[in-house]
Amino acid sequence: MANEKRIFWYSLLLLASVALNLFFITNQYYLGTDQLKSQKLSWSLKAAAEAEAVASISCSGHGRAFLDGLIADGKPICECNTCYGGSDCSVFSTDCSADANSGDPLFLEPFWMEHAASSAVLIPGWHRMSYSFPDKSFISQQLENHIRQVHNIAKNAITKGKYIVFGGGSTQLLAAAVYALSMNLSSPASVVESAPYYPLYRLQTNYFQNVHFKFDEDVSLPNNSSYNTEANVIEIVTSPNNPDGNLKEAVSQGPLVSVIYDHAYYWPHFSAIPSPVDEDVTIFTMSKLTGHAGSRVGWALVKDEKVYEDMKTYMSIASIGISREAQLRALQLMKAILNGNGTDIFDYAYNKMSYRWKKLSEIVSLSSRFSIQEIPPLFCNFFEKVRGPSPAYAWVKCEREEDTNCNEVLRAANILSREGSLFSVEDRYVRVSLLKSDDDFNLLMDHLSKLVAEENGAKTA
Repeated sequence: MANEKRIFWYSLLLLASVALNLFFITNQYYLGTDQLKSQKLSWSLKAAAEAEAVASISCSGHGRAFLDGLIADGKPICECNTCYGGSDCSVFSTDCSADANSGDPLFLEPFWMEHAASSAVLIPGWHRMSYSFPDKSFISQQLENHIRQVHNIAKNAITKGKYIVFGGGSTQLLAAAVYALSMNLSSPASVVESAPYYPLYRLQTNYFQNVHFKFDEDVSLPNNSSYNTEANVIEIVTSPNNPDGNLKEAVSQGPLVSVIYDHAYYWPHFSAIPSPVDEDVTIFTMSKLTGHAGSRVGWALVKDEKVYEDMKTYMSIASIGISREAQLRALQLMKAILNGNGTDIFDYAYNKMSYRWKKLSEIVSLSSRFSIQEIPPLFCNFFEKVRGPSPAYAWVKCEREEDTNCNEVLRAANILSREGSLFSVEDRYVRVSLLKSDDDFNLLMDHLSKLVAEENGAKTA
């Protein structure tokens, strides 16, 4: 009898202990009550409440309100998408042009709204006030580590044994790379690209031209064969290419040739990943990975230590590194990407861009007046299968002999595009952006469908 009583009381005490511990654990980690929040949060409560309040302004689903936006009647006003207006962005302008000129990657905005909690970052007023980190560098080691992890998941670049340089987007990093590769040469380097190519690199190189380098517009690089030279040459290769989305390789060959690869679009969003790249200088940018173009964060993977040090010197002189706040935001976004198996953003972005390409292709297939580039299906190491195209841009050609300015043809149909001459080819070509918001894309498809339907020689489905 005594043993039975002892066992009873021991069991009762054990159950009470377990219940009490469960209470404390639940209270600490799971309840999330207002009292618990007030115990855990103090100075950040006001900032968090303001951010939530602004984010809750719907703008009819056709715009956004921002903390740093203009104020009316004590509240941030809605910033409306193209062709929408009114105080809540509910008024649609029927005669508005579809803006397919800009490369703003707003197609990813819904993804980040769905991942609001994991991507949000609150910055205290005293965050990183120093010019440098404790190790006297200008880059976050945590951010660098997370970038290497993201590349490993995307299977698009080998980072082992590479140095990483941060810059204000790919444009500043390209300037740093041209500087580093040309400063110790015995004669000036010619900077070259094969057309069609992104025009900003030519403009930037000409703007910063000095005794070490110049952009050589007189060199016409072949697209499908090699260019042999004994001169100092720095070739810029954008792959996938902007504007046509095709994978490219360097064509310059010679003992004094250096190559800078811009792989801004070499993510599963926009291209098959046949293999991880492993070049001497490779540039990536957050704007095309996460869509955050305004943060101006890019990085270069560099093999050679001397080139790395010279690029760092350029960055130190030009801007003393990039904003610590931008690096913190980039770090939080990388953490959000790496949540779970790390593939969510790539699956979402590929599905959306693939859908847009198919939708555009269906419309253009009904036309005898317009054509778009061909991008062959390729095996993708990320998806582990052959996949179709999902480019950032359509490279549209006006096929009629009289349509020598395709940009004007589209403009007459209320479609804004970017003319071919900016990419160093004839104006029979235009670049049409597929990157913008759903509103922008839907309006583009609407205007393009009407234009194609007006053709006398249009095919029928």
